[in-house]
Amino acid sequence: MPAQKTNLTARDLHAKFFRLYGTQPECIQAPGRVNLIGEHTDYNDGFVLPAAIQFHTTIAIAPRPDQQLVVFSENYSEQVELDLQQLPAEPRRHWIDYVVGVASKLAERGIRVRGASLLIDGDVPQGAGLSSSASLEVAVCQALLEMAQETMEGAQMALLCQRAENEFVGARCGIMDQFVSVHGQKDHALLLDCRSLAYRHQPIPEEVRLVICNTMVRHRLAGGEYNQRRRECELAAQSFSRLVPGVTALRDVSMEQFEKYGTALPEIVRKRCRHVITENARVIEAAEALTRQDLPQFGQLMKESHISLRDDFEVSCRELDTMVELADQIDGVYGARMTGGGFGGCTINLVRSDRVDAFEVQVTEGYEKAVGARPEIYVCTAADGVRLLA
Repeated sequence: MPAQKTNLTARDLHAKFFRLYGTQPECIQAPGRVNLIGEHTDYNDGFVLPAAIQFHTTIAIAPRPDQQLVVFSENYSEQVELDLQQLPAEPRRHWIDYVVGVASKLAERGIRVRGASLLIDGDVPQGAGLSSSASLEVAVCQALLEMAQETMEGAQMALLCQRAENEFVGARCGIMDQFVSVHGQKDHALLLDCRSLAYRHQPIPEEVRLVICNTMVRHRLAGGEYNQRRRECELAAQSFSRLVPGVTALRDVSMEQFEKYGTALPEIVRKRCRHVITENARVIEAAEALTRQDLPQFGQLMKESHISLRDDFEVSCRELDTMVELADQIDGVYGARMTGGGFGGCTINLVRSDRVDAFEVQVTEGYEKAVGARPEIYVCTAADGVRLLA
């Protein structure tokens, strides 16, 4: 059954929860994210610059007297019951895997997960590269912690949710998505060092909007090409570790070292390596440009990032390239690039606020003409991270 993007109001969510379970809930909300620059660098211990956005997963939750998790998904119109004494050991390739993964990791950490009734509602577009999975994981984690009357430091929560996705769901994602879903801040991007987890919030200039264009080409990350890219990066890092002391990930390889030793790598691995090294440098430059409010320079770095993802990392597609090319021709667009894991999904566009309406019209018309499909366009500003709703 395909998921439907929904967006219940807080009042509707409470009313639906009461009809389902006969009691009043607490509500927790966690955002999706868009990555401004820094793609496929997070699992290479590199740098990223994402922002949380105003699409969320919201969970209404109340305790139960038994050891069951009873979970209703508004998006799938489906209810699943889980026995906390005997959680599934293997994923089902089903939305409930994210709930099971988080609950299992909390239990492994020694947190007593209590029986609870949950209602899940989300409006993060699925398969669009906007991190609907991390949004769900973080919301579930915070909700179960509330029931257990436990707290967890933000970075530890993000790491736990990442492990749930890596080790149970089977998608070998890096830390970026979960981290910004926890630590997002309104009107700011988040510069994250994915090795040390040091971060700082970077103000986004008031005169621009984050405009996300959905190609409507769904991507799937729980295997296949994404995991293959990660293996290729690990192979490159292993090769360099035999030649350069101290290399444990591609984060540690300089451009000079790449130029000196990279010719020994297989061509495909060399290309992956070049993308990661140059993308890490672009993230640092982009953060500095944002500090200066140098939007033209930031946009140029976005353009270079897309070319690298298209040619060296080979995770773009015709639809993404078409969307970027259309945006590049429009007045008031500082920069455009694919965002997310790739193989479909969305582009992120930095657009002057007074040009957003014209941008939407031109991109929609141009994309329909070129591709034959109507895109979805989301005009965003940066949002706060996970929170308990009043």
